[in-house]
Order: sequence, then C-alpha cells, then structure tokens
Amino acid sequence: MSQPETWTVGRLLQWTTEYLKRHQADSPRLDAEVLLAEARGCQRIQLYTSFEEIVADDVRTKFRELVRRRAEGTPVAYLVGRREFYSLSFRVTPDVLIPRPETEFVVITLLDLVKQRPKFSEPIDVADVGTGSGILAVCAAKHVPACRVTAIDISAAALKVARTNAQQHNAADRIEFIEGDLLSALPDDRRFDFVISNPPYVSESEFAALAREVKDHEPRGALVAGPTGTEVIARLIPQAADRLRDGGWLILEISPMIHQAVVALLAADNRFAPAATKKDLSNLARVVFAKRV
Repeated sequence: MSQPETWTVGRLLQWTTEYLKRHQADSPRLDAEVLLAEARGCQRIQLYTSFEEIVADDVRTKFRELVRRRAEGTPVAYLVGRREFYSLSFRVTPDVLIPRPETEFVVITLLDLVKQRPKFSEPIDVADVGTGSGILAVCAAKHVPACRVTAIDISAAALKVARTNAQQHNAADRIEFIEGDLLSALPDDRRFDFVISNPPYVSESEFAALAREVKDHEPRGALVAGPTGTEVIARLIPQAADRLRDGGWLILEISPMIHQAVVALLAADNRFAPAATKKDLSNLARVVFAKRV
C-alpha cells in the first residue's frame, strides 16, 4: 500500500511554480510564494525557513483556490487585496487599477519640483485627478508635509478604496475626496500648485492587445481613453491650466506611444512653458510635466 503524498512548503511551491508556468504566469515562483504566504497568514520571507514543514489541509485548500483563480488570470494583487507602491502597502480591489512601478515616477517628479519651491510658498495645494486607489494622493500627503491634497475620481467605488488607504496611512485628515469627472466638479475659484494624474491613456487598439489579466480584470474605464489614447489628457490639459496658479505644474503619467502627442497638446494650449519628460527605468518616456505661465 502506497503512502499518501506529503506536501511540504518546499514541494508545494515547486509544484505550483511549474503549474503556473504552464498557465503563462509572468512570475510563477513569486506568485506561488505570495499566494502560499497569504494562505498561511505569514510573511513571504518566512517561507524560506519553512521548506520542510508540512502544510495543513485547511491551508492547502485555501491555497488551491487562490492558485486556481491565478491560473485563470486573476491578478495576484486582487487575490491578496494589496500591492506595494513607493514602499507603502495599499489596498486594491477590482474597482481600481493595480499600482505599477512606473507610476512612482509621478511621485518622484512631484517631490523634485516641490524641492525647487521657495520655503515661504506654503501650504502647497495638490490635485490628484483620477486618484483610483489613492496612491498618488497618499504619497503626496506623506512625503510633502506642507501640502493639502484634493483627490478626485469619477468612480465612487474607487474613492471608497482610496479613503481606506488614506486612513491606513494616517493621511485622511489632509486629503479631501471628491467624486467627479476630472476637475469639473470643483468650485470655479479652486486653485492648485500642482495637478498630478495617472489618467486613462491606453488606446482601444492597445487595449485589445493587453494581457488577459489586465484586459479581463482591471477596470476598463481607468485604462482606455479612446481611439488614440490622448482623449482624456486632451480634456484635462485646459482644465488644469484654468486651475493652476501661475508657476504651478501639471504632471502626467503617459504611455511612451503618445509622448509626442501629449507634448504637442501642451504646446497648443499656450498657457504652459515647453514640457519636460522623465523616463522610466526602461528608458521610455513615462512622465510629462509642464509649468503654468
């Protein structure tokens, strides 16, 4: 009579890595570790000292369900309900985009420009347009002590997630949340020193070619701008020019494919100085920023 299989942490990770690899996961080993840590209720690093431990049946049952959903394409961040961004952990749900490392360059650009301001020009008013999970608003509140943030989103469900993240990071008292389309919901006299945004900038043709875990699971409205990818940005630029104080900055995350089009849109408005560009770690144009003159 054969002995039943013994599923240790190490063996379970090895089997799952191969299984997810066959299902085209981009990072099968990392996914397996994150999901097993979630099922066990431990930190991922603790798995490395537990390879020989036998995994309890109830944990294996929970893990099996997570792996099944991951193999079907559900992103890991939605399965565990969180994602790290700029060294902070943020709650995420299918109502918001999953934070990506490229968006950290918006934060970096904001902090660089804040450092250039004279010390007496405080407080600093920041609008985060299309806040989603609130990552940019929270990072601004955490890293720019003198700022007041207005976080705007057209999605009430996204704003609920953003409020949760602001509370988690003790930033809720410095962030005002507003439901609306871009800046149109604000009073006419509201003015800002910075307007920052990670707006929808994917074209419809690009969306059709995206990986299934993005296309089938992340909110389409937060990704797709329209046929060209510049439709939302084209609406935001004049609204930002109306709301920015003289010398204020508009900071936009973009796709490298629409870089020249966005620079041209800013130039055509004529209320902005020539735009500058920050590249990401892949040396691709990722952030365009321009000063209101």
